[in-house]
Amino acid sequence: MENVLIIAEAGVNHNGSLSLAKKMVMAAKKAGADIVKFQTGIAELIVSGEAPKADYQKHTTGATESQLTMLKKLLLPLDDFQILKNYCDDLGIMFMSTAFDMPSLDLLVKLGQKSFKVPSGEITNLPYLQKIASYDAETILSTGMADLDEINEAIDVMLAAGLNKDKLVILHCTTAYPTPLDEVNLNAMKSIQEKFGVRVGYSDHTLGIEVPIAAVALGATVIEKHFTLDRNMEGPDHSASLEPDELAQMISCVRNIEKALGNSNKAPSNSEMQNIIAARRSIHTAKPLKEGEIITEDSLIMKRPGDGISPMQIGSILGKRAAHPVSEGTKLQLQDVEGA
Repeated sequence: MENVLIIAEAGVNHNGSLSLAKKMVMAAKKAGADIVKFQTGIAELIVSGEAPKADYQKHTTGATESQLTMLKKLLLPLDDFQILKNYCDDLGIMFMSTAFDMPSLDLLVKLGQKSFKVPSGEITNLPYLQKIASYDAETILSTGMADLDEINEAIDVMLAAGLNKDKLVILHCTTAYPTPLDEVNLNAMKSIQEKFGVRVGYSDHTLGIEVPIAAVALGATVIEKHFTLDRNMEGPDHSASLEPDELAQMISCVRNIEKALGNSNKAPSNSEMQNIIAARRSIHTAKPLKEGEIITEDSLIMKRPGDGISPMQIGSILGKRAAHPVSEGTKLQLQDVEGA
């Protein structure tokens, strides 16, 4: 199987600072992420002045300011993304950003971004879906707050606009920061895969690292996880994000699970082959046998090691005669049994 693609979601956890954003790139690289992803947007094109904050944003950044004011503080200037892209290239980690408006999509295309992410909030934004689909690029569709009918409608829109279905990955997601464990519903990821016949993944907003690891065990091909340099920083997403050492631990665990998943073929492993003789049993004599004596169940006992006659072959031994005297506790061989 291909390695799980791990996206370290920097988002806006740089708090509008290019310097912090570059430090996040370095942290993602050191942690072993495949991609470090940001968010690109022009605040005035994303929200109106009357748009309220989500409850979690009110709790983390204050309830009085508008969502527009908050985004103006958090979003990087568009010119900074060329600098970030170059920095990612220099460090050898893939740059990616989620665009939240049409000019930002144009910018990312100009920067040479090869894969695109549809965030959960845009799954009902038909013009946006059509524009991304028209690139016919690797596309990740996040599905927080959506049901299967809405996912189906979004897929139909994108396929009609030119996206090859083989290039689509759908992420199960719960848009709650942090997500309560009883609202994760990881099995929905499998439902998405079964219904739409696409690659699936998981965008995680829970605290800790257990759930994304479980998602990999269930078949996720992409894991996206928010991270921050310091969970105590001011901002909407820091408190539900991993710190760099935790991100590294999650990635290490995911890579271990990849190894553990194997190839689906049930057969003894190389390590197990060395233990078969020590762990399995062979047919032994439970009492001395005289030459010509009929072998009965009472004559036999199954003991280790397992390099003699298998107990599965006992039917071919019972009722036959001992070929010669056999002492008690002997690991029976075929030459000890007449006609075996």
